[in-house]
Amino acid sequence: MHKVVLSAFCVLFSVEALDNGLGRTPAMGWNSWNKFGCNINEKLFKETADSIVSLGLKDLGYEYVNMDDCWQVSREENSTRIVEDQERFPGGIKNLADYVHEKGLKFGLYSDAGEKTCAGRPGSLGFEEVDAQVYAEWEVDYLKYDNCYNDKQPARPRYTAMRDALNKTGRPIFYSMCNWGEEDPATWAAEVANSWRTTEDIQDLWASVAWIALQNDKWAKYAAPGGWNDPDMLEVGNGGLSLAEERTHFSLWAAMKSPLMIGCDLQTISDESLAILKNEEVIAVNQDKLGVQAKVVKSEKSALIWAGPLDGGDIVVILWNRFLAPRTMTFSLLDVGARKGSGVASVRDLWARADVGSLEEGGEFKDTVEGHGVKMYRLSFGKEKRETFNLFWT
Repeated sequence: MHKVVLSAFCVLFSVEALDNGLGRTPAMGWNSWNKFGCNINEKLFKETADSIVSLGLKDLGYEYVNMDDCWQVSREENSTRIVEDQERFPGGIKNLADYVHEKGLKFGLYSDAGEKTCAGRPGSLGFEEVDAQVYAEWEVDYLKYDNCYNDKQPARPRYTAMRDALNKTGRPIFYSMCNWGEEDPATWAAEVANSWRTTEDIQDLWASVAWIALQNDKWAKYAAPGGWNDPDMLEVGNGGLSLAEERTHFSLWAAMKSPLMIGCDLQTISDESLAILKNEEVIAVNQDKLGVQAKVVKSEKSALIWAGPLDGGDIVVILWNRFLAPRTMTFSLLDVGARKGSGVASVRDLWARADVGSLEEGGEFKDTVEGHGVKMYRLSFGKEKRETFNLFWT
């Protein structure tokens, strides 16, 4: 149990997570849907696996290569086994999974807790055990489980049925619920899945990214190692956001302990967008083992300050300027959750990758934030104070 005591957070929570040994930190990888939709084939996934390795993404923790909708076409008449699209995947899903595994990566698939998938392919409702066994035979490592064509049946029993089917196989499979936040899954899904969607589908638009971040914020207290709030996949590199907006998107998703699932074409991604995805200091915030989701701690119109504790007593702080024009923003140690008597914090800018000053109790740190942009900092205290902070976090 994690007990987090903060003046700005005022929270004390205990979260039970699905005990399959997975998701101790948020999942990282790539998913086909945001960029390619149904336009997928065997070549795409092999090239993507190659790129994850050659671009250095694997070394940073991006490990899942996830196939979304449109890989399945029918069921065998007698066995009811799911059948893959042989035209798009002539070598079969198992051979593709083997290829991904040979790269030192993991392979993920998609299905739906309804009669059909969102693209109208066969769903898994009523076929949970059959499908889970096939996934295990194919050595699948991750399942994204959608919510279309559910005949208005309640979510919890539908998603629990697939959890039980996956567990029955004996193969550890990361289980990602995708029911778009319907029926408030954050309040119950820790017993069912390793992550759960809290919002509608993301779009490659600033308005969508900003709206979804704020919607996900209200469920912060339910995230913990083993079970994470999921505000949907990343749009970094897809062209609809400015570079400042992409940095904001990635910063917020990292601090919210969201799964970091790349959703662009890694064959054509720009160097600038790739650099955003490869910022190891921001990734370290996401993968921090304390596993506490940062949240909004102070807001003034469209200027928001987010903060959250990190392992060892550090604090992550994000200044988010939702205005189009640059804006000067300030914060104090008390604003971001530090206790009185915490001493002096060194301030590191995670995008500049530089130490930019210090902040003592009673003082303020001030910086100018570009329109639709963020400043992201890691506050660290001296060894003595770090040990004292550990008492507060645990």
